[in-house]
Amino acid sequence: MITDPVTALGDLFSREVDQRTASFVRPSDTDGPDWGVYDGDAFLGMLYAEQGPSGLHWRVNGSSERHRDLHDAVRALRRPASWPRERAEVQHWARRLLTDKSLAAVDIETTGLHEAWAVQIAATDRDGRVLFAEYVNPLAEIEPAAAAVHKIDPERVVAAPTFGELLPALTEALHGRTCVTYNMPFDRKVLDRELTRHHGGAHTPAVRWLANCTWVDAMEPYAVWKGLWSAKHGRYRAQKLGGPHDAVEDCRTLLSRIEQMAAVPSPARP
Repeated sequence: MITDPVTALGDLFSREVDQRTASFVRPSDTDGPDWGVYDGDAFLGMLYAEQGPSGLHWRVNGSSERHRDLHDAVRALRRPASWPRERAEVQHWARRLLTDKSLAAVDIETTGLHEAWAVQIAATDRDGRVLFAEYVNPLAEIEPAAAAVHKIDPERVVAAPTFGELLPALTEALHGRTCVTYNMPFDRKVLDRELTRHHGGAHTPAVRWLANCTWVDAMEPYAVWKGLWSAKHGRYRAQKLGGPHDAVEDCRTLLSRIEQMAAVPSPARP
């Protein structure tokens, strides 16, 4: 978040945003807290600093869109001209998804970010009703960084069932459903590893089990919906889901984000 007092920014300043310099120039006909933003010689648009009850926001180019983070405001100015069309496509995607009566939101809390095992698995239906919610004994160490995020320590899961013990109930809850997750490749990989371990290292049963669900990722559509363009990567910047890192509540948060995308409200609110 920008820490410079607005009064100290001056008429000219610059910021490195995604490894590309953005230059800020205050127009000569004003001494107000507004700046034209340039990417090299290209004019991106205007940003207006506004101080409100909740702190400093940056309003984008005469619109109602506001960002707390100056870098995010620059990313909004950098979004490609195709964004309205791409965002409309996300809206249609979200609306179609929400009409799927088999829809299940799935979330998995894990032992870490690499070679991870499940410590909590949850699934809810389209209306947020719980289909499955269990802590899992991972039979592996929980990394301190992961425990700091989801607050699941070894004592919480030491007496919990193993994945194999939970597999029949998980199968009943998910098979035949459209399963939407946030960062689907990661969650699906966790299930793949759990299933492969359960079957003694055989991968084919894991592939077959996963094929009984239709897997959908909401992370990329949500990035498009937010529309914050990363000049470094040449794509929309991935966003945090914003849930409490409890598997059930994160499922409900995910459904809320999909509902937001279906309605297409303002991407950044005051």
